[in-house]
Amino acid sequence: MEEKLDKADAHDAHRDFLSDANSQFGKRDREQDFLDSISQEPPEEDIQVNVGERVKAVREDRNLSLQDISQRTDLDVSLLEQIESGSLAPPLGIVIKLAKALNLKMGYFISGEEDRAFTIVRKNDRKVVSRYDSKKGEHYGYGYESLAPHKKNRHMEPFLVSLDPSETEEERSTHDGQEFIYVLEGSMEVRLGEEIHILEPGDSIYYDSTVPHLVKCHGDKRTNILAVLYAER
Repeated sequence: MEEKLDKADAHDAHRDFLSDANSQFGKRDREQDFLDSISQEPPEEDIQVNVGERVKAVREDRNLSLQDISQRTDLDVSLLEQIESGSLAPPLGIVIKLAKALNLKMGYFISGEEDRAFTIVRKNDRKVVSRYDSKKGEHYGYGYESLAPHKKNRHMEPFLVSLDPSETEEERSTHDGQEFIYVLEGSMEVRLGEEIHILEPGDSIYYDSTVPHLVKCHGDKRTNILAVLYAER
């Protein structure tokens, strides 16, 4: 009888061990699945959103010249020409400036028309703003995917952003609003005013976007972040 109880206890202990192990491994698997879903190159069937085309269409529809937009944004005409031609995918800070200059929410240029009360984005359906020069294939060091396309009257813009190592030195951005960033994978450098901070996975930062800022990859491996932007129109 005692031997049977010992065997039963051993069986229960083994079952509990397997249950705990599966639970932990399952958790790690789910975490890895999530990281894999944001760290790999976008699938070929993903839609490449051309911000420049939408900016140009709105500008021309309102009979505005590039010089008009330049005066409203303090962006050089030559830079605006590159954006509209598709040879440069603009950073999010510039998209915000362009949206404000055209009296639109930045989500219009990322997601198109906003006509839904809610939006659900499956991991295989995210729309990617190209991180490449469409003419030369040059790498600009960033790419972003909207996590809230088509949500009507949204006040926040959540993105998954990939930051790649880049030798190009970008200018710091300033615009109305606030930004929250959470580092998912890799190492990120944040320049705020005169300060420089290095953030690792699990670190986060929240700051006023009116402070001159620059977010970039730190090191030689891609960095993936969750960024939530708030900008008044």
